[in-house]
Amino acid sequence: MKRDNKAQLANRLSRIEGQVRGVARMIDEDRYCIDILTQIQAARAALARVETELLNDHLGHCIEAAISGGDTADQRQKAGELIQLLQRSAR
Repeated sequence: MKRDNKAQLANRLSRIEGQVRGVARMIDEDRYCIDILTQIQAARAALARVETELLNDHLGHCIEAAISGGDTADQRQKAGELIQLLQRSAR
C-alpha cells in the first residue's frame, strides 16, 4: 500500500464512521425512512470510493511488482487473490 495516501484513506474512513453513527442516530430518532436510506447510500458510495482507491493501490504496487519481478508463482498468487476478491464482490 502506498504510504502517501494512508492519511487520506484514514480521514475518509473516519468520515464514513461518522456517517454510520449518524444513520444509527437517525434510526433512534425515528427519522423518515427515505432520509435514512439516502444516508446509507451515501455511506455505501463513500466506502466504494475507498475500495476503488485501495484496489488501484494494489494494482499499481503489488500486481505491478509481481509482474516486473518475473516470479511466476508470485504473479499467479497475486492474480488468484484478485480473482477471489472479484468473485466475492460479485455475490
